[in-house]
Amino acid sequence: MKRILKPVTYVLAAVYFLVDAVFMAVARPISRWVERHLQFARLRAWIRSLPPYPSLALFSVPVIILEPIKPLAAYLAATGQVLSGAATFIIGELLKLVLVERLFHLTRDKLMRIPAFAWTYGKFADVKAWLQATEAWRAVRALTFAARDIVARARAKLVGSFSKLATSRD
Repeated sequence: MKRILKPVTYVLAAVYFLVDAVFMAVARPISRWVERHLQFARLRAWIRSLPPYPSLALFSVPVIILEPIKPLAAYLAATGQVLSGAATFIIGELLKLVLVERLFHLTRDKLMRIPAFAWTYGKFADVKAWLQATEAWRAVRALTFAARDIVARARAKLVGSFSKLATSRD
């Protein structure tokens, strides 16, 4: 039974990390935009002033609150509310990742002083590096870049069409 469950566990973990990595590709630009446009200087200063373990508690809050969004989204999809389930999953996952990314950015040095967190983060980084070294990851990255190029060209074409339409009206 162990021989059967071990590969299944690896596949499920890889899918989980892959989904998080795909969402992180979207969440990072959102997080950077929030950092540039929404100034929370006092909140940021308070977060940076926290000792390591309270930083860990604060870092855990978005994960604890927003991780149950995944089963809720699966339930909605399973009961025929596919769009609601997809929207719940996408919004919840992006919100969680943006908050976690911002909090990690602010508390990373303190979190790394906690031996268990540093060890866990090291293992996470190892799994992420392994995943990114796989052929499947490289294929997904290539498809992502191709899709990004297609969207950029379609957007440029659309903007050009609207520009022509606007100048023809004048």
